[in-house]
Amino acid sequence: MSRAFLLLLAFAAGSPALAAQSLLPRVEGNQLRVTAPRLTFLTGEPLERLQNGASVTYQFELTIREGPSGRTLGRARERFTVSYDLWEERFAITRLGPSTRSVSHLSAAAAEVWFLNNLILTTTRVMPDQSFWIRLEFRAEDPADSASSTDDTGMTLGGLVDIFSRRGPDRRLRGYIEEGPFRLADLRKNRSR
Repeated sequence: MSRAFLLLLAFAAGSPALAAQSLLPRVEGNQLRVTAPRLTFLTGEPLERLQNGASVTYQFELTIREGPSGRTLGRARERFTVSYDLWEERFAITRLGPSTRSVSHLSAAAAEVWFLNNLILTTTRVMPDQSFWIRLEFRAEDPADSASSTDDTGMTLGGLVDIFSRRGPDRRLRGYIEEGPFRLADLRKNRSR
């Protein structure tokens, strides 16, 4: 195999947007939730930061559209702060915002499920027989984005490490999964079986 092909294959395997992923939506009343069994986001630089004692903030956005680039029918955004207990090797998560909620002592897999279980989208603008697409976007915030990570001088330990190691922003975790078409009538039918 050519070197270029191997590089392209490695890039595709490591890219959350290009890797083979699947969104599994479920409807509960007029709320839509998703699971993504093969998606991992407690990995890479964010996991390194957690294991070095820093907290990491993740942003998630779940969107329903009429088509892959169609009109938006609904959107939910959530932010979560994650920390890692070095002794127990478990994660703790706090959902930020008006309805703060926390959980602790989670494995990596359980933490990733908890993120998505707490991302709820209202489907009131979607007709039962209307086709729609779902997009899940996520990213770990850059420590420089968080004012809480700075000391009085405006410098962060992570920032100093980045400066001296000449590490670029390309290691930050971000990605998306988009799938469709779905219909609420089909999702409700599948749930009742």
